[in-house]
Amino acid sequence: MAVATDSVDFIPVSEPLFGIEEQENVVECLRTGWVSSEGHYVKEFEEKCAAYSDSKYGIAVSSGTTALQVALQCLELEEGDEVIIPSFTIISCVIAVLEAKGKPVLVDCTPDTWTMQVDQIESKITTKTKAIMAVHIYGHPVDMDTLFELAEKYSLTIIEDAAEAHGGKYKNKHCGGLGDISILSFYANKLVTTGEGGMLLTNCPEYASRARSSRNMCFLPEERFLHKNIGHNYRMSNLQAAVGVAQIDRLDKFVLRKREMARRYIEKLNNLPVTLPIEKPWATNIYWMFGVVLDDTVNQSKQQITENLLARGIETRSFFRGMHEQPVLQELGLFVDERYPITEKIFRRGFYLPSGQALTDSQIDTVCVMMHEVFRT
Repeated sequence: MAVATDSVDFIPVSEPLFGIEEQENVVECLRTGWVSSEGHYVKEFEEKCAAYSDSKYGIAVSSGTTALQVALQCLELEEGDEVIIPSFTIISCVIAVLEAKGKPVLVDCTPDTWTMQVDQIESKITTKTKAIMAVHIYGHPVDMDTLFELAEKYSLTIIEDAAEAHGGKYKNKHCGGLGDISILSFYANKLVTTGEGGMLLTNCPEYASRARSSRNMCFLPEERFLHKNIGHNYRMSNLQAAVGVAQIDRLDKFVLRKREMARRYIEKLNNLPVTLPIEKPWATNIYWMFGVVLDDTVNQSKQQITENLLARGIETRSFFRGMHEQPVLQELGLFVDERYPITEKIFRRGFYLPSGQALTDSQIDTVCVMMHEVFRT
């Protein structure tokens, strides 16, 4: 049987990812007819997610991408205002800045955690800089203290993209509760999933109010069909939230399993010529995706390695391609002649192995056996 990278197609009977509570909640929605965003599960899910990350407000939306877009809209940027983000990330981060009429400014990533190089940020700050977007990568949090210092020094907002680190911690504080505005994703491969969906978390009542309005087409409470601002239909359905309410209660258990999976991978792969994920002393890594980067001593290309793995029934996925190398962004005149060597290297040499929570220990062992085989060929 092939081992898939991040799907939930195979769910062991002994530990289903969707349990009885999820099923009962969804059935209640269907039985009562409360399937839209007006159902009670949406509010309950918001409250549970906020409480988990020690935030005052949770605002449920339709995806992690729309959560980022709403977060940027909350800042009310002016044309050309700058937001500093890592080049090594998914394009959703850039899209959110552009949708808000802002300008994304890039920094490189670190070679060990693959998160943004915080020591590069200050040199990129200008009078137009309004925010820093901290993107936790593949389960490991950004080193946030420098960001907090810069935000205070230059009066900047911190947007925390915790989509890949829900359940992780920075210095014993949960990711999702570190930014002025933070976002979560509940896509199918996340630890807490509603199929699609996202969440904004904040302690700022003004941001919370703006976010609730923006996700709901900016209807006015006093006169519904009078609009003073442009909003979007980014609402989460009650059906999705019903699943999320049950999932969030099991998040710590999911984190424990992901960490067990990572320990097994590390134990069995640590003698191969690859860089494996790490965990800084101040972090709790959830190992959302278990990535590896080929050492310079490996003569085979990433494509050769991953094709050899696929021939043995093991699926892989590539690392992110840097934002500065995206054709669509270059055509917009962004990041012209910019280079981010670490981002470039780990994209060209990095990929992640099967990482879904449904993987059994036996399947992980099979992946590791095949990894050793391809390095012997």
